[in-house]
Amino acid sequence: MSHNVTDFQKDVVERSRSVPVLVDFWAAWCGPCRALGPILERLAAEAHGRWELAKLDTEEFPDLAAAYDVTSIPNVKLFVSGEVVDEFVGLIPEGEIRRWLDRALPSPRGATIAEARELIARGSFERAAAILRPVVEAEPANMEARVRLAEALLHTDPEEVATTLRGAEDEPQLGDRARALRALARLVTAGARPAELPESAAKPGFIRAALAIRHADYAAALEALLEVLQRDREYAGGAGKVAGRAIFVLLGIDHPISERYHRAFSSALYV
Repeated sequence: MSHNVTDFQKDVVERSRSVPVLVDFWAAWCGPCRALGPILERLAAEAHGRWELAKLDTEEFPDLAAAYDVTSIPNVKLFVSGEVVDEFVGLIPEGEIRRWLDRALPSPRGATIAEARELIARGSFERAAAILRPVVEAEPANMEARVRLAEALLHTDPEEVATTLRGAEDEPQLGDRARALRALARLVTAGARPAELPESAAKPGFIRAALAIRHADYAAALEALLEVLQRDREYAGGAGKVAGRAIFVLLGIDHPISERYHRAFSSALYV
């Protein structure tokens, strides 16, 4: 089967609006290109239509290579919906290419993940977890699915959050959210075991904060965490400080709740 590009607009740009297209920018004189080509062709055959391979000879199409900033070959770029979404340069091992594809390719279950995000936004955490579990089982490297599942589990089964997030904290775009969810899950789990918490004037507020986070009542959680900070900023190893920051990460600094509490929380950290 030939993967050679003859019409870039049709073979790559337009085609990628229907299925991801992996473009191998190569040249016949390039030894690493000749070694990489068969690997990509084999992976494309194994993909069963999840993505397609297109090979572009940079000697034949130098203007296209220049237009896509190809300065070293082999250069492999993944096109989705007409745009480059990820790439790698050079000859890398097949196992590393497989892992790269797992991360870079859009999930065929993207609609399910989008539905889960809507369910989480509406507070339907059990339903969101139910539809996300099969996605994570089928695509263990899908870190967005893992993070969204962890967000649902924070409110239904917080002890599962840490395991669910395994590997997600290393993702550049998801790492902050993953770390925030892990911190909140730790606080919720600790708050559910009051007998194990140290005695302090900060303890009641800590327990209320944990319960509020479990029920996704972040305004009430921040109110309780402010009380914790006012009574003992280092209570439970400073978990209250970490949890408050985590809530702001989870909500976003422009969220109305963040805007309402951020200044007071910041002041309480240092007063």
